[in-house]
Amino acid sequence: MNTYLLALQLMAVQGIMGAFDTLYHHELTEALPKHRTARKELSIHALRSMIYAVLFIGLSSWQWSGAWSLVLLGLFGVEIILTLWDFVIEDKTRLLPASERVTHTVLAINGGAFIALLVINTPDWFAVATALTWQPHGYLSMFLAACGIGVGLSGLRDALAAYKLGKVDEQDGFDMNINFGKEAKNFLVTGATGFIGQQLIAALLADGQHVTILTRNVKQAAWKFDGKVKCISNMQELALSHHIDVIINLAGARILGWRWSSKRKAVLRNSRVNTTEAIVSWIANAENKPDLLLSASAIGYYGIQEQGDDTELTEDSPSQSIFMSTLCQEWEASAQAAVEKGVDVACMRFGLVLGKEGALPMLMLPIKLGLGGSLGSGKQWLSWIHVDDLIRAMAHLINDKEKNENNTNQSAIYNFTAPEAVTQKRFSQIAAKIIHRPCFFPTPGWPMRLVLGEQSDLLLEGQRVAPTRLLKNGFGFSYPTLKQALESLY
Repeated sequence: MNTYLLALQLMAVQGIMGAFDTLYHHELTEALPKHRTARKELSIHALRSMIYAVLFIGLSSWQWSGAWSLVLLGLFGVEIILTLWDFVIEDKTRLLPASERVTHTVLAINGGAFIALLVINTPDWFAVATALTWQPHGYLSMFLAACGIGVGLSGLRDALAAYKLGKVDEQDGFDMNINFGKEAKNFLVTGATGFIGQQLIAALLADGQHVTILTRNVKQAAWKFDGKVKCISNMQELALSHHIDVIINLAGARILGWRWSSKRKAVLRNSRVNTTEAIVSWIANAENKPDLLLSASAIGYYGIQEQGDDTELTEDSPSQSIFMSTLCQEWEASAQAAVEKGVDVACMRFGLVLGKEGALPMLMLPIKLGLGGSLGSGKQWLSWIHVDDLIRAMAHLINDKEKNENNTNQSAIYNFTAPEAVTQKRFSQIAAKIIHRPCFFPTPGWPMRLVLGEQSDLLLEGQRVAPTRLLKNGFGFSYPTLKQALESLY
């Protein structure tokens, strides 16, 4: 086998591995296009992808002779520089999972091999007349051309994502001037690496607060927050003498995803209840008790509201016996146990949190594709809150506690939802209008029930929940209507 054909075969392998790396790591597990810190990395990826598109398509069926061989060498040189630069930026901005590091290493070895094999041929190519000579290799050429088209589209995707992230930096609607009290406090936060947690940590640090986070992956969290927070992997690592003023408990495995098997239900319950119980256990033995525990819950507490029922559910509305409701009941009960240990507790029942990450991008995808419309009946209520208002509401409760010191430890429930609830169909209509898409494509509910089972209730059923206690407590929403919320995000 000649070295040129071997080089092309290694390029085909590079295309397969590159597609896996892009789809599995960059898009799925790491979701780079959603992270501001990945803007420079995405820009590098865009440039490299364009070079690879030229190489894959150009080498698939043509031989580069004469001066074209020098162009080829130049492209190789630029690609190597961009690869090394990419390694440096990745190390500065994020902690790569093991699978991605292994993939990148194999890609680098394989890429170096096919580049070396092609470079071996350049003296012979340079010695002949300048031309791009048609030299197809059957199915291999077709595959390489397809790889070139794919990597080119990936490059355009990364370039567009980098551009949008740049616009976010210039026109960021997130209020970083949130005040969490008159003086700096010591915060303990769980679930800090999630969508809401990252926004919260950014606001706390911007306000000069001292933050400790409980996380399963200490090293990754330390990198994510640039070493500005203290990271612990379990409550036993936090000394009982360590003074914590406020605990914000957001921990919990993602609720929407894997089908709710018995095993999955146990994971969801343990990630919420066990973590909260560990926090309360630490509180019980702490030398200085925190002033306040803010603990997450969800409006799933209220279960399913019958479609056509327009009653507003308040904090005093009853729960149900279905899984989503009993999960929230247990979660809240484990947090409220801290009252007996001398700590005020506020359970926050979150509605759908709207932000640039989280569930909203998934809900917006069919609308962006022009496939928006009723999901199931479309009559199910959707209670939501903008992520900025959610963080501000937390700060409001902390400030309220600071202003109203008393000796009576108490537990309170707050619905973290905007004043305006909408039906799912109305949500799609408003979102489609804002991004200038049609909204007429109905999606039947039975396929979701077939695939997701009980979990489909999260999408096909709903609750009309009112933030009664927050409003009564004097909190003012920056985004009281869905139109205002979505316009700030799109």
